[in-house]
Amino acid sequence: MAGKLRYWKEKGGRFFARIAVPKHLQPYLDRPRSELIEALGADRRVALRLHPAAVARLQHEIDLAQSRAGSGKEPIKAPSTRAPITTADFGRAIWQRYSAALEADEAARASYPGKADIKSERDKLMQDAKAGLIGDDALSQLAASLDFLLVRDARSIDRAIREARLAALRREFAAGETHQVQHEIDDYLDRHGLTAEEGSAERSVLANQMMRAEIEALKRTLERDEGDFGGQPSDPVVKPPAKTEELEPVRLSKLWEDYRDSRIQAGFLRDKGRRQEPVMRHLRAYLKHDDARKVTKRDLIAWREQLMTIDNLAAKTVSDIYLSTVRSVFAWAYENERLPDNVAEKVRQPKPRKTDGREKGFTDEEAVALLRASRAHVPKPNQFGFVRETSHMTAAKHWAPLLAAFTGARISEITQLRKEDIRQEGDRWIARITPDAGSVKSGGYRDVPLHRQIIALGFGKFVQAATPGPLFHGATDPKHYARAAQSVSDELGKWLRSLKLVPPGVRPNYGWRHRLKTQALELGLTMRVIDAMQGHSGRTAGENYGDVTLVAKARVIDALPDYPLTL
Repeated sequence: MAGKLRYWKEKGGRFFARIAVPKHLQPYLDRPRSELIEALGADRRVALRLHPAAVARLQHEIDLAQSRAGSGKEPIKAPSTRAPITTADFGRAIWQRYSAALEADEAARASYPGKADIKSERDKLMQDAKAGLIGDDALSQLAASLDFLLVRDARSIDRAIREARLAALRREFAAGETHQVQHEIDDYLDRHGLTAEEGSAERSVLANQMMRAEIEALKRTLERDEGDFGGQPSDPVVKPPAKTEELEPVRLSKLWEDYRDSRIQAGFLRDKGRRQEPVMRHLRAYLKHDDARKVTKRDLIAWREQLMTIDNLAAKTVSDIYLSTVRSVFAWAYENERLPDNVAEKVRQPKPRKTDGREKGFTDEEAVALLRASRAHVPKPNQFGFVRETSHMTAAKHWAPLLAAFTGARISEITQLRKEDIRQEGDRWIARITPDAGSVKSGGYRDVPLHRQIIALGFGKFVQAATPGPLFHGATDPKHYARAAQSVSDELGKWLRSLKLVPPGVRPNYGWRHRLKTQALELGLTMRVIDAMQGHSGRTAGENYGDVTLVAKARVIDALPDYPLTL
């Protein structure tokens, strides 16, 4: 005998997928409850087919609750993502229940055994009888013929079940009992993000009308048994919902493009939205549609949970990149009357407080070791004697760490430098960090005098010998400069880690920026000049008055000591 099907519930002639929720996880559900249930309809065969997918969806909710509990998050205190049920929701719920019951009836009729099925079962029964497999007693003969009888009388058995259910529903409705449809109500509320609390007048009315919809649907199925498939509901409550004006979709992809263009026009998004665009693509892929009107707060919260639990993204990444981008886009859409409200406004992800186990910048010993390894780098040939590393990458490994050490610039700002960005004024060499070469986080260009040690090691000669264009990557189209520079920057970070010279807790491409600030504090240098060199804005409005000239920057650069790079 087959074992009992797991996560399966039968009640009142209807079938459900059901999973009990452990008590310690109940507060972490979007609506705390002791079990999760999804209605599967009244047809057993259809329900069995739908059951595995329904169980998977319910199990996913359990997994999300487990993740919330395991991460130390606060329990969910209220179903804040749900909206109160409205009159329009009532009409949709009743008609959907009525229509779903008739669709299930159609599926059941399509699965009724045909003449060939009945003949096959009869032949099988006769073969068993001839083979002596059936006992002579009445009980054995009844048991052996049971499968045949179920196939032969499937239509009449199904009708008898529906008649009995209709009679039971009418009795219970007359007595004011509505337990038969409570699971259906929960399923509808869950699927549509609505709330109707136990014992509320709204839930009582909805249950009453759901019972009437079930009764009407069963009456139609009995009419179909007589060949009448054109019957219409006689109960005035059961009717198609009033048609609402179809609003034109607001495409998320178009919304993003317009938002991006407006920000670029205003002088922001210097990277043309390259960092944020994958976020919007990910959201559209998760939603499986491109209509911003259909996005709910519940959708965004579920998306956030997937980013954290399935995609395993850090809380800071989810907060500062994914949710920040979506909030900005939806806020812009609301402010510009593209959407009636901003459903993303309060969707946030708390970030754990970061604790540092050491200083963020390189120490003197670490900086010297890393720069010596950089200067000594020689690309290795493969087993066939060929050097696969490009000349641009070799140059980046030689010069980028040294330039970062004395300028405090971002590595990607250094790897995007072109020959034309380096100039000589008198005996002073100057690097111009400009968005024309790729991407600059602060927006505008800035000039940084180069330290004497950089020039003494031959950087000026390297620049003079280089061909026009990028010094550290091979892109030829300016549209691709930023991406190519970032790629080289990423490869540099991996290479530096592979040398085992970057200590835990230090980001190889940012350790130099922190170190320069530390050196400036130790030497008593003017921090406003350091900020201007590194592309940081002033901390107060007063600090933005007056220009930080090349003379002021050169004075600070000249105060920085040389690194002992010779052994």
